[in-house]
Amino acid sequence: MKKILAVALAGVLSCSLLLGCGKSANEVAQSKAENTEAETEVKEEKESEKADAAEKKGIRVCIVYTGNLGDKSYNDSCNAGAKKAVEDFGIELKSLEGTTAQEWEANLVAACEEGYDLIIGASSNIADYITEHAPNYPDVKFAVIDTTVDLDNVESISFAQNQGSFLAGAAAAMFTQKTDIPNVNDANVIGWVGGMDIPVLHDFYIGYEQGAKYINPDIKILQAFAGSWTDPLKGKELTLAQYEQGADIVMNVASGTGTGILEAAKEADKYAIGVDLNQDADQPGHILTSMVKRVDNACYLVIQSVVDGSFKGGSTQYLSLAEGGVSLTDFAEIKKALGEKFPQDIVDKCDELAKKIISGEIVVENYEGFGPKA
Repeated sequence: MKKILAVALAGVLSCSLLLGCGKSANEVAQSKAENTEAETEVKEEKESEKADAAEKKGIRVCIVYTGNLGDKSYNDSCNAGAKKAVEDFGIELKSLEGTTAQEWEANLVAACEEGYDLIIGASSNIADYITEHAPNYPDVKFAVIDTTVDLDNVESISFAQNQGSFLAGAAAAMFTQKTDIPNVNDANVIGWVGGMDIPVLHDFYIGYEQGAKYINPDIKILQAFAGSWTDPLKGKELTLAQYEQGADIVMNVASGTGTGILEAAKEADKYAIGVDLNQDADQPGHILTSMVKRVDNACYLVIQSVVDGSFKGGSTQYLSLAEGGVSLTDFAEIKKALGEKFPQDIVDKCDELAKKIISGEIVVENYEGFGPKA
């Protein structure tokens, strides 16, 4: 019986190997040919994908900064988006930092001469230089963040910082009324310190003022400009002066200068509002919230557009509250610091105001030249 089973199994195996278990020799040959063809197609597809990846890796991007990295604010946010693009797309990245107008223009021209595929002007301070030099390099793609340059080889990305600042101003106006919180006085005074006196910062301030006066029409708002993105000592000096004038909370809109603003809040045992990145933990217990501006997303998206071929020169993107371009942080750090004294009504009111802005019930004013383009 065992011998009979062995013979039968051998027959089955022979049938399967020789003729595909009942298939003709031609059918077996055709099947093998089809398999070989499919394997070839898969191999060619993989080789094509490798070639595409290699080509994308060859994309060279240069970012020209007005200031230095390490500001824990605007520039670091932009750099975070660029680093993510390096990880996701394998692009080659160079960062050029500078603190004077001469350096900014020289860095931009150097990047143009070096033949980068994409040159990003990381702030509105670069706009005039892009306007002047980009026409001389029609094959180079340019992007400018925080303003608009109307040229065929420039893609512009700007933000509704006025909307985010409206919420920050409303939060500050409510907070300064909370006299049960340590070191909040009974004067309805809030502050605002900016870096350079440029149009985009006026768009910030208009929103901050409107939001504060939406809560309290009689509130006093102190305003100052440091004249620099890289002078923390000046930022600290201006902020301490505003605390002396009765403010118990000051908004930072000053990039690298802003680290001094936040330090002043701790030194004076007062409060501040951060900007661009989530700065709530920079001086724990002294930062109410931060007005986050997604510069990282703007940088990443424009690099992605070059990688995937969707870059559109002469176009402008406007990232508002509705698109998540700006927002307040979640107040988590100050909640931990204040415990039961934390005023939850501020969070609830800011959420309500954000919905009204998105729906159009509240229209936040813009500084001249800012806002969505028709």
